[in-house]
Amino acid sequence: MVAGSVRLSQARLCAGQATWLEGRPAEGGRHVVCRGAVGAVPEELTPAEVSVRARVHEYGGGDYGVAAGALHFVVDGGGIAFLRGGEIRPVPGTAPGARYAEPVASPDGRWIVAVEERADGAGVHNRLIALPAAGGTPVAFASRHDFVSSPCFSPDGRRLAYLSWEHPDMPWDATVLRELPFGPEGPAGPSREVAGGDRRESIFQPGYAPDGTLTFVSDREGFWNLHQERDGSVRNLHPCDAEFGVPQWVFGLTTFGFASSDRIVCSVRSDGFDRVCSLDVASGALRDLAVPLCAVGSLAVDAERVVLIGAAADRAEGVFEYRFSDGRFAALRPEDELPLRPEAIAAPESLFVATGEGERAHAFYYAPRNRQATPPAGERPPLLVKIHGGPTAAASPGLDLGVQYWTQRGFGVVDVNHRGSTGFGRAFRERLYGGWGVVEVEDCVAVARWLVAQGRVDGERLAIRGGSAGGFTALAALTFHDVFAVGCSRYGVGDLAALVADTHKFESHYTQRLVAPWPEGEPVYRARSPLHHVERLDRPVIFFQGSDDRIVPPSQTERIVAALAARGVPHAYVSFEGEGHGFRRAENLTTSLEGEHWFYGRILGFDAGSAPPGVALRCGDRRAEL
Repeated sequence: MVAGSVRLSQARLCAGQATWLEGRPAEGGRHVVCRGAVGAVPEELTPAEVSVRARVHEYGGGDYGVAAGALHFVVDGGGIAFLRGGEIRPVPGTAPGARYAEPVASPDGRWIVAVEERADGAGVHNRLIALPAAGGTPVAFASRHDFVSSPCFSPDGRRLAYLSWEHPDMPWDATVLRELPFGPEGPAGPSREVAGGDRRESIFQPGYAPDGTLTFVSDREGFWNLHQERDGSVRNLHPCDAEFGVPQWVFGLTTFGFASSDRIVCSVRSDGFDRVCSLDVASGALRDLAVPLCAVGSLAVDAERVVLIGAAADRAEGVFEYRFSDGRFAALRPEDELPLRPEAIAAPESLFVATGEGERAHAFYYAPRNRQATPPAGERPPLLVKIHGGPTAAASPGLDLGVQYWTQRGFGVVDVNHRGSTGFGRAFRERLYGGWGVVEVEDCVAVARWLVAQGRVDGERLAIRGGSAGGFTALAALTFHDVFAVGCSRYGVGDLAALVADTHKFESHYTQRLVAPWPEGEPVYRARSPLHHVERLDRPVIFFQGSDDRIVPPSQTERIVAALAARGVPHAYVSFEGEGHGFRRAENLTTSLEGEHWFYGRILGFDAGSAPPGVALRCGDRRAEL
């Protein structure tokens, strides 16, 4: 699983060449821009001493861009650099200590426009900055907004569009699409509001068609659909209850591109599954291209093909090319050799389960599958409930070796799209507002109980796991419900009030919508925080935490661990030095996976071998002898 855990993102096409970004745990989490073609060995474009990584909003994304003959990218820990003809040189004008994301070159090559984030004694400030490629005075603009993203140039370079939003909104709540004139000397006038100014809508991925028509994704009708502006009027190109966009947790996300001015190729999500489709702009007709993927993370389009990063239920995430002329589908990057034969892979079963308020939650269930092992007669498998982060994210049906790791070891796994997840429309997404810590926990409990009632899993051996926001949900389920026997929190939130105090600018108001206004809603925060009710947390938990996590600082986890130790509740705590919010190093990914499995074995009563280094089951301050 760890060997195949290279993170793939940001597919790009320029002048017929396909590029993408690889995050490599085996190289200490280094990020590399690669270029590839069908039948050729991929080429690393960035040198071994460079890691390409943006850190704006802490989550980053939008790490690089391509233009004719040049690659421009964000240097981890530094500014923006050019790579042209094998030579790297810095883009002049970036500020020491500032962070950058989404560098985009003007069509004439004279300017690089990027998101800039600066911190000073007065706080963190976000804006757009235009950097003269040949040197000169940078021009800052769009600085009156709390956040900006997604700068893009019209084909003639005379217009630049971008998104802005303000506290307390997140980009999936309300954004404004703006456009301003751009000239040889940079921004050439004030911006105008194209969409979102007089209504609450989430706008995603603005882009210009080859004929200059401004195109974007908006949920103004309830689902993220494709729209265009022509002559001051905005039109939904294909109204439907399906999602053409995704939540902007990171920069640089792409779900559509132009084969021509008349034809858009896009990923479309419904009931948790992605399709790749061709949309006729004039008629609005949508045609499924039958690309053999069910989860698409990024795509890039030109007149001849679409390049995709995606996965199928039985095919690990990879970089693929689909050609329009003959329908040929092929890998641009050698696919990782799977440790399982196709018949050994547990496939996702899509479920809709009744939950609170007469509503439904969605989930993907994976039954245990290992032909080399036979369960004892009459025994039902343990269940692992898996919760995505965010909480505004989504479970994916694409092959996840992390899921298969558990199904090979006799667990059923259910990956829950609780109310509040994306991919099911705005109303479903906003159902969590005011209810975080209650609504999604209720959904996880309902799904687990439904599987027990169906006789598919053992109700005495239910485990729950999650990371970040999912870790909070796991801890809340273990604290406030008597359903799960054991759990795992990976850098999970334990104290909602501390999250308000400690977290970064991007999410600093997020909980006010998810939980209650602050500070007047402080009693609600306290009532839902596992840390303040640790006397009710009597189920064993294993915790994994990065020492450098700025989103959920280690102090939150360590306070819960100390409280469990004081009460003698079995637990384990593993801290990874130098890791942040999420783990990138291969050895830490290995330890967290093997340590979790070993911990479950000790609690649920099966042999999981020896504990990996650094993992120990404790009761109080001593090692447990369970």
